[in-house]
Amino acid sequence: MISVHDPVVGKAFGWLRRFRKEFYACLTTRQDALFELADAVLCADGPVRSLAELSLVGEHRRGHGSSYGAVVDGRIDVERLRSALAGVPLPRAADGRLVLAVDITSWLRPEAHTSPQRILCHTYGRGKDQAIMIPGWPYSMVVALEPGRSSWTAPLDVVRLAPGVDAATVTAAQLRALIGRLTAAGQYKPGDPQILIVADAGYDGPRLAWLLRDLPVQILARMRADRVLRRATPPWIARVHGGRKPRHGGEFVFGDPATWGDPDVATTTQTRLYGTASALAWDRLHPRLTRRAAWTGSGELPIIAGTVIRLQVDRLPSGAIPKPVWLWWSGVHATDTTTPADLDRLWQTFLRRFDIEHTFRMLKQTLGWTSPKIRSPDAADRWTWLILAAYTQLRLARPLVADLRRPWEKPAEPDRLTPARVRRAFRHLRNNTACPAAAPKPTRPGPGRPPGRPNHQPTNRYDVHVVTSNQASKPKPKTKKSVNPRPRRTG
Repeated sequence: MISVHDPVVGKAFGWLRRFRKEFYACLTTRQDALFELADAVLCADGPVRSLAELSLVGEHRRGHGSSYGAVVDGRIDVERLRSALAGVPLPRAADGRLVLAVDITSWLRPEAHTSPQRILCHTYGRGKDQAIMIPGWPYSMVVALEPGRSSWTAPLDVVRLAPGVDAATVTAAQLRALIGRLTAAGQYKPGDPQILIVADAGYDGPRLAWLLRDLPVQILARMRADRVLRRATPPWIARVHGGRKPRHGGEFVFGDPATWGDPDVATTTQTRLYGTASALAWDRLHPRLTRRAAWTGSGELPIIAGTVIRLQVDRLPSGAIPKPVWLWWSGVHATDTTTPADLDRLWQTFLRRFDIEHTFRMLKQTLGWTSPKIRSPDAADRWTWLILAAYTQLRLARPLVADLRRPWEKPAEPDRLTPARVRRAFRHLRNNTACPAAAPKPTRPGPGRPPGRPNHQPTNRYDVHVVTSNQASKPKPKTKKSVNPRPRRTG
């Protein structure tokens, strides 16, 4: 039984009950089948392997045909569901700000030749520095991060990348719409600390900061170790120096310590997992942009200045040799007021970005996000939102469930339960929450295709899209691999 007299438990139970009602209202077509399908995902005994197996779960009172019919022919009011996800309680950092992480994960469909809009998705191979391109549907996901070490995040939005779109442009539009919903829901108010957006090296941090420059956000993104940035322009007097004033100062080469100079802020911290963590920060550094890729428009190229942070640790938990991590923060002229504690907060916040990998693993391996063999990308989007709504219910149920651990598992504190353990006890909580789905009506199966009559209308087959940006690059002629090292990146 749930003790509603406990204010914390009673408030959490109220949020879970309200979200389940709002989620049911977001289902516009085949809502009963879709709602019970989400409950079957939450109450299944083990990992979800297929839609047909979900029909065997007791909470799913319909046949296996209704599962596929709900995903293929059902409808979800996605905008209303987005607003519902933005309105639930969200985790915040120690200073009260929202920390959002963005990343792209793929639903791989290598043999789905009849599925349209597949793109070659980047995946990691078993060997070192080996990448494999596999056809699939890439999804851009935005989650809210928790302040400490945790396997939990709060998914807020997801967008499938269509063939030919620019990932940075889609992510910027996705974040812009999300911040608008967070403001409308009261999650962000004028005067609150700016929202911090954390991204990995796959995103161009300066460009993302430029696209979101009119919003109350800060960008913290990792940069490759071969980048070259520029310093601010030194004082220039035309009658003394002559000529036109330069737009860029001296080079700051990540791989050449001779070009670094003295850092503006330096700090050293003792950590349990990484030993001594040393962080150095240099202010007023910017990339030298050129008229290519995303900067081909008219007008003068902007100067996007920020703070560069170099993080070096003694060891890694895996035992590998640690390499320095380079971060770019959109805070301009921030080192005048930035303290070593603020610098530590930034790189520790970036380490929390990897919690999104736990969410991806939970969605795929346990909740069965990529398990169904769905042909249509629209049905894949519908199933994706169903999984995000189920995961949000697990997050809201954290204070309400008990730890049903296996005999070989270690006990966990009530506030340290993993998503898998919360899901294990969700079945006992479900009967006390809102279950608005109606009972199924008795029906009879259709006759199907008559025996001996083949299908004379084969399904169309689609090619895999190779180009994923707005501008298609020309095929390069095959040349012999050079023995020289990879040239540095000047932008």
